[in-house]
This record gives sequence, structure tokens and C-alpha cells, in this order.
Amino acid sequence: MPLSFTPLSQHFAAEVSPVDLRAVRDRATLEQIRAGMDRYGVLVFREQAFTDDEQLDFAQRFDGTLHAKTSASVLAKNRFGNEALTDISNVNAQGEILAADDRRRAGSLANRLWHTDASFEDPAGRYSMLSARVIPPVPADTEFACMRAAYDALDEQTKARIAELRVFHSIVYSRHVLGFEFSEDEKARLKGAVHPLVRLIPGSGRRALYLASHAAEVVGWPIPEGRLLLHDLIEHATQPQFRYRHPWRVHDFVIWDNRATMHRASSFDDKTYRRELRRTTTLDLPLPSTA
Repeated sequence: MPLSFTPLSQHFAAEVSPVDLRAVRDRATLEQIRAGMDRYGVLVFREQAFTDDEQLDFAQRFDGTLHAKTSASVLAKNRFGNEALTDISNVNAQGEILAADDRRRAGSLANRLWHTDASFEDPAGRYSMLSARVIPPVPADTEFACMRAAYDALDEQTKARIAELRVFHSIVYSRHVLGFEFSEDEKARLKGAVHPLVRLIPGSGRRALYLASHAAEVVGWPIPEGRLLLHDLIEHATQPQFRYRHPWRVHDFVIWDNRATMHRASSFDDKTYRRELRRTTTLDLPLPSTA
């Protein structure tokens, strides 16, 4: 099935021609989508009325092993019964809007920081896939930033300076910045991981910055200098020319490459309006030979 890709911004992101992903099982179409991911980093699919099981099935069929060791799984039991289906919502198991002081709500506020899914794990996240189920009547968008274009725009001196650096990523750190505290047991389950600051993306052959709010410190650097460097790089990478803002519609399905992008949720009145999305994230492991 030939697909077409319509660019949504200067450097990255595209909307894909109508296709029912629930029915896509042939290798040729899956490879077209993977090629689109290599080129654009973020793909938008409209009218994807997934059930939870269908979303999990597609995510595995498309990209292999699912990420289930999320921070949400440490805080509370998954209301869907599967930790690989992350609940990106502001409601409880009864469908009621979370109280302002609910611990799960407090933890999720960090999604408004620029971040990269599962960078605190090893292997880290590769693709994230977000399905919009309930959208509020007010703007509740998601912003993406292109880390490949941001890397390309660096001067040669900076590229040389950061080429071999490695960064410790910790979700405990990114939540602590906003005053959220994990227990000692929770911290032990969320130990963090070290990754290169600059990553070569195999499918595109391009380099990308790999950082965001989970990036806690540069390995081997004094903490103040390392954090200032990371702060400056995030400031550079999130300039308007490197960003795409996605206004959600019900049944939108957005896939992004965590190795090549950062993202953040925008603020809305989450104490008044329901917003429910489901996320699946795959780990950066080789695809099974049958894919």
C-alpha cells in the first residue's frame, strides 16, 4: 500500500495519507512507515480508532519490544492491567478527574518539561506511539523539537567539544526539579542510565542531540558545569525553528523517534477538563527477524 507523507514543519514531522494501522500487517507497508520515521522523526496518523489491545498489537508488530518499566508503574497500579500501555491522562480508575493534590497528577506535571521517553533506561526508548482517546475543548497540544536539526545547527567547535560526552539520565532528577519526591524504594527501582550526548541514528545516518529534562549530569564533569552545558543545549535545541506543535484530535495517533526528538505537553486546565491518551513505547533493540 503506497503511503504519502505531507511535511508539517521545516525540519521534521509529517502527516501520513489515510491508512488503517490496525489492518497493516505486510512488511512493505511497515517498512514505508519506518522509512518515514527515519526521514521525518514524527508521523501523524488521523482516524485511528484503536482499542487498547489493538494499540499494543500494532506497537509490537511495528517495532518489537515494549517498554514497561515506567515511572508511572512505580507510583501506582496500571488501570489497564498492562504496564506497557502507559496512561497519559488526568483521571483515576473510575474515570474521575484527579484531585489537585493527587500524587499521580503531581508526577505527571513533569511531562510539561522537554523530555525523551525512557532515556532513563538501558536500552532506552526508540519509538513512542500516542493514541488520543478523549480531548478537552481547550488547547492541550504536544510540542516536539527536532534534535537532528538542532545538532546540525551547532558550530563545529561545539560539535567537537561534545562529540564523546556521555550523560546520566534520571527520572528521579527530572521530577525532583519540580519538587516531586520518590521514596527510597521507588528510587531503587528507577536507577537511571548513561547514554551518549550525541547519537548516530542508524536509519537516517544523521546525528542528533540526546538530552532533555531527564539529563542530570555529564559524566566526568563537575555537576554545575555539566548542567549548564545541558541547559544551554536544550535552550538551543528548542528554538522555534526546530519545533512542531501538534493540536490533538480524537483518534489521532502520533509516532515519534525518541532518539531524534524531544517533546513536552502543553498546559491546560486539567482540574476541569478530561484528557485521555494511551502511550506505547518500544525499546531500542534490534527488530525481530519476522518484522
